[in-house]
Amino acid sequence: MIRILIIRPSAVGDIVMASPMIRTLRQGFPDARIVWLAEPFMADLLHHPELDGVIFWDKGRWRRLLKEGRVLALLREIGSLRRRLKSERFDLALDAQGLLRSRALAWLSGATRRVGFDSREPGRFLMTEIISRGPGTKRMSSEYRHMMASIGLSPDGFLPELAVKAEDADAMRKRLRSAGIDGAYAVLCPFTTRPQKHWFEDRWAALAGEIRERMELPVVMLGGPNDVAAARSIAPSAGDGFHDLAGVTTLGQSMAVLQDAALIVGVDTGLTHMGTAFGRPTVALFGATRPYLETERETTAVIYHPRECSPCRRRPTCSGEFDCMAAISVDEVLTTVLEIGSHNGYN
Repeated sequence: MIRILIIRPSAVGDIVMASPMIRTLRQGFPDARIVWLAEPFMADLLHHPELDGVIFWDKGRWRRLLKEGRVLALLREIGSLRRRLKSERFDLALDAQGLLRSRALAWLSGATRRVGFDSREPGRFLMTEIISRGPGTKRMSSEYRHMMASIGLSPDGFLPELAVKAEDADAMRKRLRSAGIDGAYAVLCPFTTRPQKHWFEDRWAALAGEIRERMELPVVMLGGPNDVAAARSIAPSAGDGFHDLAGVTTLGQSMAVLQDAALIVGVDTGLTHMGTAFGRPTVALFGATRPYLETERETTAVIYHPRECSPCRRRPTCSGEFDCMAAISVDEVLTTVLEIGSHNGYN
């Protein structure tokens, strides 16, 4: 039995887009033991029927120990993780991140074959094989598809796949019912880690009102604890039928809300990518980044207006104007929403 370790510790969106590797590996190696290495707060994402296990790496704790100068404690943590990894006797480690730390984790695993993405990061000597990220197509998850092809597998229907825990689904259905939502609803995902990827707060509020009026759907807004202040600036102008859940749901509970949504609109954030994974009607607003322009689902539409500087990624040159996102109007999003919504019987 071949034993395979997938290393993609974070972030939410990247794990969502790397998730098709699980199904492809299972199809290629039906009897394999497939394990994912991730940070602890990613646990809800990896509740996958074809995954045999998850090993958690507490990066935050390691950083704290290093910052506090507790070197011996850190070495004990490293040794403990190494023993845990080596106890699995991995044959193949797939570094789906391409950073020094992910290469070090592959080496700690003791896997005889260690395949990882090329990058400018040091530590190539820790891997047995370095591969490119592929031809850079516009298709979702293209680099992970290329990794599968590089180890001799033929990905078929390479789409993100997530599973929601029953307890999270039950909890959120009860919560929504208590808020007066006992049928179809729309979800907005306005928040992410970089301001250049954001759309504008007044436009989110206007869009929520249009969805409520034109599609007769209540609107739910999702976000994390760090998004609460921004969410509170959107909610007062969003009108009736708007429900702000930013900062009050776990990752698994947010997944449950998205799984049942009639419509999802969001920026380049993991929650938006989940819409495609769940096959829900989804409109993605991309600007400074555009992780993909095409998916294999007709229910996902991408709005993207590149500029000469696009995609700027982490180095915007527009002095905070964010022209690429400003070019996306409420009317354009609403038109796309109505088209996508028709897939689910809403127009």
